[in-house]
Amino acid sequence: MQLVIDFLENKINLTKEDGVVIGVSAGPDSMCLLYLLEKLEKKIGFKIIVAHINHQKRKESEEEEEFLRNYCHEHNIIFESMRIEEYKNGNFHKEAREIRYKFYKDLIDKYNASYLMTAHHGDDLIETILMRLVRGSTLNGYKGIPLITNMETYLIVRPLLYVTKDDILNFLEANNIPYRIDKSNFSDKYTRNRYRKNVLPFLKEEEKNVHLKFLKFSNTINECNNYIEKVLDNAYNNTYKDRKLDILLFKQLDAYIGKCLIEKILGSLYSDLSNIKSKHIDLILNLIKKNKSGSELNLPNNIKVLIEYNYLYFETNKEVLKDYCFELKNGLKLLNGFSFFEYDGNDNGNDTLHLSSSDIKLPLYVRNKRNGDKIELKGVDGSKKVSDIFIDKKIKKEERVSYPVVVDSNGLVVWIPKLKKSKYDSQNKEKCDIIFKCL
Repeated sequence: MQLVIDFLENKINLTKEDGVVIGVSAGPDSMCLLYLLEKLEKKIGFKIIVAHINHQKRKESEEEEEFLRNYCHEHNIIFESMRIEEYKNGNFHKEAREIRYKFYKDLIDKYNASYLMTAHHGDDLIETILMRLVRGSTLNGYKGIPLITNMETYLIVRPLLYVTKDDILNFLEANNIPYRIDKSNFSDKYTRNRYRKNVLPFLKEEEKNVHLKFLKFSNTINECNNYIEKVLDNAYNNTYKDRKLDILLFKQLDAYIGKCLIEKILGSLYSDLSNIKSKHIDLILNLIKKNKSGSELNLPNNIKVLIEYNYLYFETNKEVLKDYCFELKNGLKLLNGFSFFEYDGNDNGNDTLHLSSSDIKLPLYVRNKRNGDKIELKGVDGSKKVSDIFIDKKIKKEERVSYPVVVDSNGLVVWIPKLKKSKYDSQNKEKCDIIFKCL
């Protein structure tokens, strides 16, 4: 246990102004951590806040909560608890973890604490790494349980990673520290328990301090991952913006960084990546490799990936606005985001329209492109196909279907908002009696 004590005293710079939230279940691991911090608190004087979750899944839960409440009262420690009344999804462990850490964060804020400490120990670390190696994970996942996690406003610290479960039980017995046992930790129903029962004894027989070897492995992976994250952040900022990836810049990246970048982008789009598999990453990378405009790929949860003009777009599938026609009026708003307003400013770009009613036939209409649409451009002899202008301006294929075109009552194209004006657009404000702006 000396390694834990040395770590807390020499690596964690606790001061009397600090608050430490400790996740305590009443089991042997968390009671050991609580005891160690109590001893350290007597030297330094920081504030301890015990955080307990009553999952109400076992009949012993009530007694455990009461035991811990009384312990904290007797030891003059702040005790905070919450009860989970119901679980809404089918993944109990995932949901319980989310609720637990939300509770911890609330207490961090309430007490302005600097640290959250949990009682994960060396055996937990070995089990986690082995399970992820067998199941498959990312480099970040293979590090298992980090010793310290920076959460920006506070640190999560796991001091007991230096010791095993046997070390903890021996320490509790030697110091007469009370605790409670959760019998579900012995059930072969759970994967972790099977590793604990069948794999760990063999590893410990081969090397007594195997947990420290795994801790070193975890720290090494964490250092490598931190370096890669810095490179990855730089690549992300340089190649990806507004859900659009620059393919030419992407192809200059190292292959591994490129793969990680796609994973990072997907992580920014999905709150839950459980439906994203390695095959989706491979399909996206193959799409980039071919770089063919118009190519697209549908991902889970209504996300679409498509290529247009050396850019890879990540978009949410939405109903396409097509075959529409509305009279052009002040305040007209289209479902594809275009809005039209009467205007009296001085702008003269392609987002404004200046017409004289004597040159066209009213009313004006806003509609999507029709086959054969042409526009007589300002300052150019002859006409040009609207479809060619879309291509020249690199309008994505799927957006061309609903892109607005302004026509008069004879079907004469007088404006392609934000792209091109017709020869009927006038700069003589005294002659113009129709002025619109498109946003």
